[in-house]
Amino acid sequence: MTGSERAEIDSPGPHPATNVRRMRLEKVTPKNYAAALALSVRPDQADLVAPVVKSLAEAYVFPDLAWPRLIYDGDRLVGFVMAFLDYAWGDDPDDIRYGLWRLNIAADAQGNGYGRFAVEAVSEEVRARGGTRLHVTWEPRAGGPEEFYLKLGFHPTGEQSGGQTVGVLDL
Repeated sequence: MTGSERAEIDSPGPHPATNVRRMRLEKVTPKNYAAALALSVRPDQADLVAPVVKSLAEAYVFPDLAWPRLIYDGDRLVGFVMAFLDYAWGDDPDDIRYGLWRLNIAADAQGNGYGRFAVEAVSEEVRARGGTRLHVTWEPRAGGPEEFYLKLGFHPTGEQSGGQTVGVLDL
């Protein structure tokens, strides 16, 4: 994605016209930002992930760190992902990390592989930049995303960040 800034994959799935899903990541632009702002997760997840508007504000303030992208299935916006790239973790300037900063899948689009696709696309971007590990944090509570991340191969590092569990995936 570094060259084209776009990841695309064909996969079997429920697409109205062709029964093939065309998942891809797109940059946030003046043409799609309003739809991005309207994207929301399920109400029971609202305390687990910040809304897209906060993520876009953070991407504006930290443009060298944030990598925000919209997740599409064909022409349908189904989610938002934001990675952090080349982040000096904690007080150690030599501990440079890459990771998932946000992952918001629309309430009516969950359970269709969009989150997995987003994690795989971010992993591809991290590998293209020379990274070998992808980090994520999650709220350790019932109904949280821990099971999702563990199924994808993340494992807890034993660290905490803002009360959240830190996980890592070896690429």
